[in-house]
Amino acid sequence: MLNVSRLIRLLPLVALMLMAWDAQAQSFRVQCPFGTTLHPAIVANDVTVSLADRPKYSTITDVNRSDGLRNPTAAMANPGIKCQQLSGGDGFASMADGTQTYMFSFGPLSGLKNIVNGLPGTVGAAEFMQNNLDGSGSVLDVVKIGAPDGASYGFNGAIGVVPDVEANNGTGTSNAALTGHVDARLIMDVGVLNGNIPAPMIAIDEGDELFLTLTNVGQVMRPDLFEQHTVHFHGYPNASSFFDGVPDASVAINVGGSFTYYYLAPEAGTYMWHCHISPPEHLQMGMVGQLYVRPRQNTVNPGSSLRAALLADQADLSRKCSSSDILCSTQVPPANGATAAANRKYAYNDGDGTTVYDVEYPMQLMGFDPNFHFVGMTFNPESFADNKDKFFLLNGRSYPDTINPSPLSTQASDGTPHFSQPLNSIVNIPVGGRALLRFSDLNVMEYHTLASLGIPMHVVGLNGRLLRDQDGNNLDYFTNSISLAGGESIDVILDATGLAAGQKFYLYTTQLDHLSNDAENFGGMMTEVNICTTVDSSTKACN
Repeated sequence: MLNVSRLIRLLPLVALMLMAWDAQAQSFRVQCPFGTTLHPAIVANDVTVSLADRPKYSTITDVNRSDGLRNPTAAMANPGIKCQQLSGGDGFASMADGTQTYMFSFGPLSGLKNIVNGLPGTVGAAEFMQNNLDGSGSVLDVVKIGAPDGASYGFNGAIGVVPDVEANNGTGTSNAALTGHVDARLIMDVGVLNGNIPAPMIAIDEGDELFLTLTNVGQVMRPDLFEQHTVHFHGYPNASSFFDGVPDASVAINVGGSFTYYYLAPEAGTYMWHCHISPPEHLQMGMVGQLYVRPRQNTVNPGSSLRAALLADQADLSRKCSSSDILCSTQVPPANGATAAANRKYAYNDGDGTTVYDVEYPMQLMGFDPNFHFVGMTFNPESFADNKDKFFLLNGRSYPDTINPSPLSTQASDGTPHFSQPLNSIVNIPVGGRALLRFSDLNVMEYHTLASLGIPMHVVGLNGRLLRDQDGNNLDYFTNSISLAGGESIDVILDATGLAAGQKFYLYTTQLDHLSNDAENFGGMMTEVNICTTVDSSTKACN
């Protein structure tokens, strides 16, 4: 029987979708240049072609250029440019006791291969700007899948990118450029009800330029809402308020629209990001995730002096970090700094190897009140007075789902499975190695405490800052537990020196009511730490 009232509620969203699918009315678009002034495209001369016939390329992407030069190609993309596309909408997540929870949520519209394998969705420009069509103009099968539910998925490009016919004078897709023009229907097919819990991870390297596109696809379960969304990098030293995501000082993205945020990564650290529209509601409903910036120290050649390498960077304005720059909390390390080690990474520009690690793991702490979310699926406003979290999650999962290596999916109201919780919380450390745990508290209601017994926690960073004072004195410390408030981050290193392969430890909360899945005991915030002979560098599987 036709539900007339439900149909009436859906009409605004149906009208929006029809507008989005109309190429003449579409307002979705992505931006990801192959070259910029700060990171020019790498243009090499083709010596096989005579100088007179050699194509003349610019080092900067500009689709409206009038200087007779060609724009750089994907093969020329500067690796210092990173891109990501997100959907703002809704979705469902499965709690460990089987409860399905409705979410306002961000979902992945690029880097899906990475995300379904529990990795950040941020990719280089060449990988991001991939054609969604095959040679005959048909949509690629991997794009049609939309919500992959397995590790075999293999497409990392931005969903919706198709040749720009208008830029080709309307002469068809043959040889038409990929300018950021998208097929809005592909975006809607993939983005609707495809929210991730927590939001897709963002990871960049210090000095990168990040082009982050947010596309608001609407909320199918709440078609009566026309919620705007933004991206706010919480605690991130972003100098431009225009790209800060606070709506009264920047822009907000309406349903059916896209906006590309621009960030220059000034320094390393672990942060969180979230929607800044009605923050208490949108954060509690799930629109929150983790961001981290890897240090420039990772790119120093093995055996080279870390201090010398960082000093050399001062000549590059994109890398310069002087004592007069208020965005720089970490200066060049002292003259007796360490040398870089082969095949190892660092959490910060420490200069002495204090933050060296072999494998890294995000640990995102959050909790939900299912009653609040049920109300959020049916009407507004929700009441915060009675809000009490009953599910407590690590990376969007409660124990025992935290140690399930496979991506978790939830069947949404459209009848299809969506990989709502792709990220597990298993920590695998090679014998004699070190693991960096990037803790972010994404909760708006609770403090969280996590304990590690058997492997002390070496705390090296707090709230995106290396633990050093202004004179460079090391303030790191060892403990067996950490406590975080909402919005805080802590960088912890677990050292497996002296431990044997096969040993198992537990990372868990000491707050007993957080060790449950609502009424079900023995769940909540707990995961395993395994000592392995080796750890696979790509999958982080224990060998």
